[in-house]
Amino acid sequence: MSLPIFKQAPAAYGMPWLRLAFRPFYLGAALLAALIVPLWVAIFLGAVTWQPAPSALLWHAHEMLFGFTIAVIVGFLMTAGKTWTGLPTPRGPMLGFLILLWLGARLASLVAPYAVFAVLDLMLLPTVGLIFLRLLVRSRNWRNVPLAVILLLLSMVNLSFHLSTQGMIDLAPIRTLYVGLGLIVMIESVMAGRVVPFFTATALNIKIEPVVWLERSALAATAFGLILWATEWHGGLTAVVLSLACILNVARQWRWHPLDTLRRPILWILHFSYLWLSLGLGLLAVAQLGWVTSSIGIHALGVGATGGLIMGMMTRTARGHTGRPLAADMPEKIAYGLIMVAAVLRVVLPLMLPSIYSYALVAAAAAWSAAFLVYLWQYTPWLVSARSDGKDG
Repeated sequence: MSLPIFKQAPAAYGMPWLRLAFRPFYLGAALLAALIVPLWVAIFLGAVTWQPAPSALLWHAHEMLFGFTIAVIVGFLMTAGKTWTGLPTPRGPMLGFLILLWLGARLASLVAPYAVFAVLDLMLLPTVGLIFLRLLVRSRNWRNVPLAVILLLLSMVNLSFHLSTQGMIDLAPIRTLYVGLGLIVMIESVMAGRVVPFFTATALNIKIEPVVWLERSALAATAFGLILWATEWHGGLTAVVLSLACILNVARQWRWHPLDTLRRPILWILHFSYLWLSLGLGLLAVAQLGWVTSSIGIHALGVGATGGLIMGMMTRTARGHTGRPLAADMPEKIAYGLIMVAAVLRVVLPLMLPSIYSYALVAAAAAWSAAFLVYLWQYTPWLVSARSDGKDG
């Protein structure tokens, strides 16, 4: 009589912080977020005289998108890709090379000639995009191929940004960054539509069935509206489509039982952040009518939606992949609250009291930076150490 054979989990090996991509990229993203926003505000208000090339505003916007946000996306997708495909993702020396590429570009943006910064900055995204696409094709995971395509599109957008800043193509650099923001918002819309209802249904022990026409309509309106906005094609049509996208996304989220998550911080941070996404689309719509500045809508998407979703996912996925309970302790609750406060201070306060804009900017930057410092304080020991359950990853 033969004994049954049980498949054991792979043994842990290598330096813990280079076993999965979320570890170094989450650390790098949180540190960059904590430092770069106060530096930008100091430059903007004249407290720091150093001026990056090609301009402080473009540098700030680029680093928030292609430095901070892309680091989190790379860390998440290179970690999730292993689960989705069952195939190994970069670890050890290869992962170390990728994080050094990212770090080298961030440092070069501060101290190196612009050409050096551009070359380093342009290397990461296509490398990761092709690795991710190869994993999906090998495993026939066609559902996630659009995410790989968006990564490659972001590579092209980043190339367009660097070429336009140097006058090599006749294109406003800020427009390329608007396209980049639009693509990132689409990643958020797609991923949130998968994970937020799933996490909510699992935690609350309920069933949330997607309404296919609503899901597709919300994503289509969001994509079309952001394309119109980024390209300045037609202000009136843009306002209509973005307004429709706002309404559809609110309707979409309402089916996810957001009010039932208010006592579960690890869930409500995702719901509040997605509400900021809908609000950002609405604010961009009214900006087309001249009622508010586009900056208000951009920061609703950037601080409230992107910052909030990133904080929510960086805490949840890091807890899960380090073998810890999927529940928010006090540090997480503080970080979540600070991100939401930063969004209110940056978006709502300037709308209500424009005369204190500078003070609101400083306060928002302080809240934002503090949120990521809290994250680093709580998570750095976990991200550089082996899993608490002894498993690999």
